[in-house]
Amino acid sequence: MQRAYDTLSQAVNDLQARGYTDELTLHDECVICNGSNTSLHPDDFTIDEFHRFEGDSNPSDESIVYAISSGKHGVKGVLVNAFGPRAGSLNQAMVAKLATHR
Repeated sequence: MQRAYDTLSQAVNDLQARGYTDELTLHDECVICNGSNTSLHPDDFTIDEFHRFEGDSNPSDESIVYAISSGKHGVKGVLVNAFGPRAGSLNQAMVAKLATHR
């Protein structure tokens, strides 16, 4: 069952409490696990759940939180990313992977 959160910090805190402890960073072609410096390409990870948030004062200030796991690399972590006007440029494979869950 998908959980609902009122704030970005509530989502991140709950995901971490549920074992999504790795800090992940989005790059053009992959997701990087900062603790182990492991590169996760689109075929290497699964998006277990995601949550969207809009800024209170500005609806275009939007973020999305992904709960990501990779059995292949032993990674289970949280990726926080902007979407909408602030979203960065990604390669086609990353766009396709993340778009399936937007």
